[in-house]
Amino acid sequence: MTLSPTVPPPQPTGLAPALARNIRALSDRRSAEKRSAGLQERTAELVTRFAGSIAFVYIHAIAFGVWVAVNTGLVTFLPKWDESFVVLGTLASVEAIFLSTFVLISQNRMAAAADKRADLDLQISLLSEHEVTRLVTLVSAIAAKMDIHTDADAEIDELKQDVAPEAVLDEIEAEEKASEAR
Repeated sequence: MTLSPTVPPPQPTGLAPALARNIRALSDRRSAEKRSAGLQERTAELVTRFAGSIAFVYIHAIAFGVWVAVNTGLVTFLPKWDESFVVLGTLASVEAIFLSTFVLISQNRMAAAADKRADLDLQISLLSEHEVTRLVTLVSAIAAKMDIHTDADAEIDELKQDVAPEAVLDEIEAEEKASEAR
């Protein structure tokens, strides 16, 4: 048996401590947000979750099926109570109004949470860009001190510049307007 001069790297036993801390922090934040939700938000979430379940479909299929079967005369041992189906239509319409309102409330809450996450992502991206710019400046200075030249030297001055997010947004908006005008 021949021994190899290399050994495979050890497999990690778990998550990196920083990653585990971040996961815990996000989980704790979501739990705190759920606990701080008001009664109206919790009710809307509960109704929306139930309305989006297969149990909701089954209950409605059975209820509407029985309603139609009785009121069309398919079931003869129960008296008809809504032969024109006006009551059924009215109930379904009122239910649809309330369900759509509950769904919109839940969507608004989810959109607000998504906006918070997007703001956090943007802040982290801007911080990362700033840090990378500083690293490029540092590595460039080290390379100059050691008289090292690379193919990337032509781009270094541009990479050392901080990105101005407002200027980027202005340029994106101007391009969108120009694209719409075409």
